[in-house]
Amino acid sequence: MAMAGLPQGDPRGDDEAGALPLSEINVTPFVDVMLVLLIVFMVAAPLMLSAVPVQLPSAAAAPATPPTEPIVLTLDREGRAFLRDEPIEAGALTARMRVLAASGTDRTVQVRADRGLAYGEVLAAMGAVSAAGFSRVALLAEQPPR
Repeated sequence: MAMAGLPQGDPRGDDEAGALPLSEINVTPFVDVMLVLLIVFMVAAPLMLSAVPVQLPSAAAAPATPPTEPIVLTLDREGRAFLRDEPIEAGALTARMRVLAASGTDRTVQVRADRGLAYGEVLAAMGAVSAAGFSRVALLAEQPPR
């Protein structure tokens, strides 16, 4: 039965007689707005972290010292030792390391040893470094190819 004043088959009238109402929501404009907001926040977020106004206190402490350059000890395949590419006599490694330790033992000693060198010789060199007073010793290795 149709409503009075509406022509037969009018979609505003009886559902059975006309087109069915739309039941889906168009989300495309909603997604567009959300993507724009996401981009705005991604750009603005890093700026907000450093834009906080802070009045820092003054300090009388000395500025931090930059890290010191490590001491590089190289051992070749024949067991010869080199400090910064300068050859060291066979029994003079401990004495040379003590001379370097006189300026401070807080530096790192990096040991570069040839892979063909005996394990015991590398340990003997590391023992000489430790006997000189250095406590931070690093073994350098080659990075595997990727």
